[in-house]
Amino acid sequence: MTPAAASPPSEAPRHLPGQRVGVLLPLPLGGTYDYRVPDDTALADGDFVTVPLGARKATGVVWGKGQGSVPEAKMKDVFARLDCPSMPEVCRRFIDWVARYTLSAPGAVLKMAMSVPDALNPPKPVSAYALNPKAEGFRMTKARERVLKVLAEGPPRPVTELALEAGTGPGVVRGLADAGAIIPVQLPDRATGLEASPDWQKPGPDLSSDQARAAEKLQEGTERGGFGVVLLEGVPGSGKTEVYFQAVAEALKHGGQVLVLLPEIALSAQWLTRFKERFGAPPGVWHSDLTAAQRRVTWRAVAEGRTRVVVGARSALFLPFPDLALIVADEEHDPSFKQEDGVIYNARDMAVVRAQLGGFPIVLASATPSLETVLNARDGRYQTLLLPDRHAGASLPEIDVIDMRKEETPSQCWLSPRLRESLVETFAGGEQAMLFLNRRGYAPLTLCQTCGHRMQCPRCIAWLVEHRLGGRLLCHHCGYTAVPPARCPECKTEESFAACGPGVERLAEEVETVFPGIRYRIAASDTVTSPRAAADLVRRIEDHDIDLVIGTQIITKGYHFPLLTLVGAVDADLGLTGGDLRAAERTYQLLYQLAGRAGRAERPGRVLLQTYMPEHPVMQALIAGDRETFLEAEAESRRQTGMPPFGRLAALIVSGLDEAAVDRTARDLGRAGPTGDGVTVLGPAPAPFALLRGRHRRRLLLKTAKETNLQAVLRDWLGRVKVARKVRVQTDVDPYSFL
Repeated sequence: MTPAAASPPSEAPRHLPGQRVGVLLPLPLGGTYDYRVPDDTALADGDFVTVPLGARKATGVVWGKGQGSVPEAKMKDVFARLDCPSMPEVCRRFIDWVARYTLSAPGAVLKMAMSVPDALNPPKPVSAYALNPKAEGFRMTKARERVLKVLAEGPPRPVTELALEAGTGPGVVRGLADAGAIIPVQLPDRATGLEASPDWQKPGPDLSSDQARAAEKLQEGTERGGFGVVLLEGVPGSGKTEVYFQAVAEALKHGGQVLVLLPEIALSAQWLTRFKERFGAPPGVWHSDLTAAQRRVTWRAVAEGRTRVVVGARSALFLPFPDLALIVADEEHDPSFKQEDGVIYNARDMAVVRAQLGGFPIVLASATPSLETVLNARDGRYQTLLLPDRHAGASLPEIDVIDMRKEETPSQCWLSPRLRESLVETFAGGEQAMLFLNRRGYAPLTLCQTCGHRMQCPRCIAWLVEHRLGGRLLCHHCGYTAVPPARCPECKTEESFAACGPGVERLAEEVETVFPGIRYRIAASDTVTSPRAAADLVRRIEDHDIDLVIGTQIITKGYHFPLLTLVGAVDADLGLTGGDLRAAERTYQLLYQLAGRAGRAERPGRVLLQTYMPEHPVMQALIAGDRETFLEAEAESRRQTGMPPFGRLAALIVSGLDEAAVDRTARDLGRAGPTGDGVTVLGPAPAPFALLRGRHRRRLLLKTAKETNLQAVLRDWLGRVKVARKVRVQTDVDPYSFL
């Protein structure tokens, strides 16, 4: 996965009136369309333009000279160039590179970079009011006096903002305008939170000797510039964030922009607080929970170079940074960096490519780096900076397993006696605890006790999960919801349904019984649904308004709670089942990160893992604190089978509404599959979720030697098969999920 060497930026080629230009549109098309540069206009590569497309108007990007895709007689003129900064040349090369690597249409990748069409137009002026120095003869009231005082002490303001600050209603402001006491003015669009830039000169906290050494190395690399990958590896609580903040400050010092990628941006309340404390201003934020107006403001501010630091989810990688000088991928191992829909890509890997194309450094930070990253570091392709100890002298928690085969746990109860006793001790000591169960809702399965009928999603091969707090059954794959039936649809028996297995809601029910009056909070993606909700949860835990957090994997991400000393994994084996080649690695990472939440301050921490497989290598490695032996065994297992990172994989997912057409296309692909040394095709076979969101799904898996040109093999393979109408074939290069 190596892009061409970075080249220095150059002036974009100019296209004069009458010349052909190729325009790439944000549509899943095979390439550019040719248009003619209109009279009295000159265009440059990267310009955003509007063009005719059939009977409608479309917006695209000038991608270079026309390639003859449209005959001269049918060629149409570009309508207009938009008043917006051009897309930087390195961004266009990145889009082309991602398209080639993922076998996606370039326009589909461009669509991710043009996700906010409104940002391409200049922001509209804001209507506001200012004092009229010539005003006279109007009636004064106390409310009017407050409005005039606000304007006398500050700049012109919009009606709503002015009324709010003066503690009155908008009608008072409009009354003053009608009386001529204030006059309307037009202000440039103001981006709340973007006026202040992070201050790189603001001093940071005192660093330990290990932190200082690592920070110095990162600062040197950032100042020097040039492409390089640094793995910043440190145990949970070692202060990795403060270390890479030093590199952020160095990039800002030299006028560069910075992108920090986080896997769960909606849950980054503590990170954002730490950033503001360190730099005196918040960063730009980019994730799916932003409003359309917030996305428009941030996209435009990034393109104009006004926003110097962005923290975002994986899609932030496609923002049009003109001066990007540093990328940090925090929690680089996290599977959330893999996008599974549309253009399928791994943001961590593509971030490395973006840094290489731009010729600047990238930092990969993690307490449990992925096996791919570990091997790249061992082979010398990545530099490693290690933080082996927790900051401020805090000790790592003691990890132990509870063998559930030996525990006498009451029926329909999920907390073992030993875990219950530990919770009692923790609460008695005025400390906090966390219970982890990676299942949302009340129960993962609901069935009839009379006939065995199971409540299943009509659009997916998946059981409906009971969410008792919301009074509904929910499919976690397509979002289908239903009210729990009063009687079984199969045998018509009333009140015959029983919940099977626990989810976090059922665990909370047990907690209420065992620990009446305990202050707890459920933390899952359907209860913590926004950055504001996440910030409120963090504040309540920090203020000790909560004694116990019951949550899914979202609670394993980098939080620091000084009073949290006990962590219990209710079903530590949950991720070890199934055929995922990364199951053991992911489970180790998840449980190690979970353990890292305990004892992060002066109070020591304890971690208890309830398991039916205490002898499993994952459990043994966690108990012994021996990650190296576990990684060696994991690497050797994959080396022997030629699995990544020692071989390459690509998946073809065939889907459609017509099951027969899907099967026919999948069979044709199987018959046309490539052959040769080091090339194996597995399938077609029904996907584990053979029906998902109403679409029937079949999978094929291509396995090749590491040195094989995987994309060339795939292109040849797909080119030899005619895909049935209304059947979709998606290509997943380097698959992480096998569902």
